[in-house]
Amino acid sequence: MVFGKDLLLKLPLAAIKKNKKIMSADEYVISIIRKYYLNPISISDSRIKNMTDFLSSWAGVYLNKLKLSGSTAKDTLIKGNTDIDIFVSLKSSNTSTLKYLYNDLFNSLNQELQIRRQNVSIGVVWNGLKFDLIPAKQHKTNSNYHSLYVRKGDTWTQANIDLHINKVTNSGRLNEIRATKIWRQNHNLEFPSFYLELIVIEALRNKGKNQLSSNFWTVLQYLRDSFRNKRVVDPSNTNNIISGSLTLAEKNKIAQQASSSLNQQYWRNIIW
Repeated sequence: MVFGKDLLLKLPLAAIKKNKKIMSADEYVISIIRKYYLNPISISDSRIKNMTDFLSSWAGVYLNKLKLSGSTAKDTLIKGNTDIDIFVSLKSSNTSTLKYLYNDLFNSLNQELQIRRQNVSIGVVWNGLKFDLIPAKQHKTNSNYHSLYVRKGDTWTQANIDLHINKVTNSGRLNEIRATKIWRQNHNLEFPSFYLELIVIEALRNKGKNQLSSNFWTVLQYLRDSFRNKRVVDPSNTNNIISGSLTLAEKNKIAQQASSSLNQQYWRNIIW
């Protein structure tokens, strides 16, 4: 199937009628990204002050820094998927185990709140906002590297979230990542954000810029054809296999949906 930014068969009728002119495929995908786009938030934002005050009090003298992480820091957050990721960097002088720190933070939260244990983070709804809190202990030799408790497996892992953020924000693929996250949400797929981001960057490694719809189509083809067998490792820790975060059944579901999307006649049936 031939695909390009001017392929009108891939445009929804609503887009064709808008302003009595025909939108190109690139224009349509951009319009969807604008529909879902959320303005970046900063760690000093007044909307999250109650949470940052609580975390500062919990960490006490061992607090190194509170920083935004994940999609919040990478500017790839979209409406409908609005967890605010806060990374709680604790000084290496803290002698508590990672497991203790994770459980202590969980137990310190008001148990009347909606709280859930996740793999390396704690999810909580506070004042109507959804947070993912990641407690971590700073390494002595390099302040950007941290150790995190991994609940599944009752173990720990090393991470450098600054490297994660830079890998994505400097990729030149933010719009393609946003479009893929919207597609994931539209089709109710389990696909961890950092895994998704790395896959989009890999799929477009040799592709040009300023061809959004064509690049997004390439991402769907990659998800259909190559994604399931691609081994993806954490760029800050080669022992952390990111692709292991999904089961084969979950990967198959993503690949099958990509195949279904590629067979659609109109963009409105792919992302909307």
